[in-house]
Amino acid sequence: MASGILVNIKEEVTCPICLELLTEPMSLDCGHTFCQACITTNNRASMIGQESCCPVCRTSYQPENLRRNRHVANIVEALRKVKLSPQEEQKRDLCVRHGEKLLLFCQEHGKIICWLCERSQEHRGHHTFLIEEIAQEYKEKLQAALDRLKAEQQKAEKLDVDLEEERTSKKDKIENDLKSVQDYFKQLRRILASEEQKELQRLEKEAAENLDDLAQAESELAQQRKLLRDLNSDLEHRLQGSTVEMLQDVKGIMERSKTFTLKKPKTLPMKQRRVLQAPDLGGMLQVFNEFPDVRRYWVHVTLDPPTDKSYNVISEDRRQVRPVPLLYILADKTNFGVLGSPSITSGKHYWEVDVSQKHAWIMGVYEEKYPDSNRMDFIRQIKNSQPVCSIFQPKYGYWVIGLQNHSEYKAFVDSDSSDPMTLTLFLSVPPRRVGVFLDYDTGTVSFFNITNNGLLIYKFSSCSFSQKMFPYFNPMKCPASMTLCSPGS
Repeated sequence: MASGILVNIKEEVTCPICLELLTEPMSLDCGHTFCQACITTNNRASMIGQESCCPVCRTSYQPENLRRNRHVANIVEALRKVKLSPQEEQKRDLCVRHGEKLLLFCQEHGKIICWLCERSQEHRGHHTFLIEEIAQEYKEKLQAALDRLKAEQQKAEKLDVDLEEERTSKKDKIENDLKSVQDYFKQLRRILASEEQKELQRLEKEAAENLDDLAQAESELAQQRKLLRDLNSDLEHRLQGSTVEMLQDVKGIMERSKTFTLKKPKTLPMKQRRVLQAPDLGGMLQVFNEFPDVRRYWVHVTLDPPTDKSYNVISEDRRQVRPVPLLYILADKTNFGVLGSPSITSGKHYWEVDVSQKHAWIMGVYEEKYPDSNRMDFIRQIKNSQPVCSIFQPKYGYWVIGLQNHSEYKAFVDSDSSDPMTLTLFLSVPPRRVGVFLDYDTGTVSFFNITNNGLLIYKFSSCSFSQKMFPYFNPMKCPASMTLCSPGS
């Protein structure tokens, strides 16, 4: 009885088209259910007549209304696992065409057949084997196929993991890029706001000065007008009075009348407003892109004690240098500075110097032009024939910039004459901290204003280095110290 029920259930979940158990069952609006592949094929055939109809009841339907029948799919899956009765099992081992037992395997068709099938026109001349003889071979083939597909499945799972990792990595990179752009423009907006505030303050100061000049002129004019009114009143009074009153001290009033001349108030011309120069945003962006990369090459620099008598004092940690002002005043000596370590013969190197308390300094790099002779002897030789400042030129091994007279920033460049040549540097923000970057291989020395967001101060390009290079520090005659900075300080 149970076997009959199973047979009835099997009939209910059998596809009306292929007469096999339903595979991925899809239901129509009319209630009939078919294999997905079968109804899709039927739909393509029906499309020739421009209308899809149910193969059972011929009711028209819209292909997009097909819906997956999970309930029937679950029944089919359960039914496949149920063992049939001995009678059903026996029927399953019989040829559906001849009713004979299935004992042979046709290699060409890859099917189990009976002895009558072997002699039929369909299988005549084919290679056939007993099931027992061929089973192990195909079991091994199937196992190999299964192993290969499992390996492919593992590859697919690994690819899925890799893709997920790549997606996460790209997502993180995109978020970092977005944050970087936001940070860059936030910094630009801050700089622009700062520049705007400075321009407004300068304009307000100039306006106040011009208004003060005008007020002074108004005061002078008011005094002259009062003097003129008093003089006119005196003359009118004499003309209207008696002869005695008219002639009394008439000489004095006549002299005053003759000599009085209205003087135009002395006013200063309106101060010429300088042309507003907006910050170079392109340059700033270039610096923002370049400067963080430059700081990656930060090196630990220390100061080398001078080998001969020096008028500089170096701290115990060899991170600060300052002059001995009294000795310079008494001896009228020139400060030739000190060198730093390490020496540089290749690569990229960066360091920063705090000059916040100084009103004069020189810094940069020095090339050991004459390694076999003493540097100070070389300096003295140059000093004997040329002005002292002229030694600070690239042709003598110095690539430096400096501050003089509290507010004059200079770049020391080569000069064809004995007169020292400098380029004036116009800095909107005085640097309290300066970054120095030496790229030995490309021949460049760059100076950055750390106080002004790392903006480039000056760059020596196309330099030709051939000897050892050293960091160079000159505190001049300013008593405050030059201090080497540490990353993050």
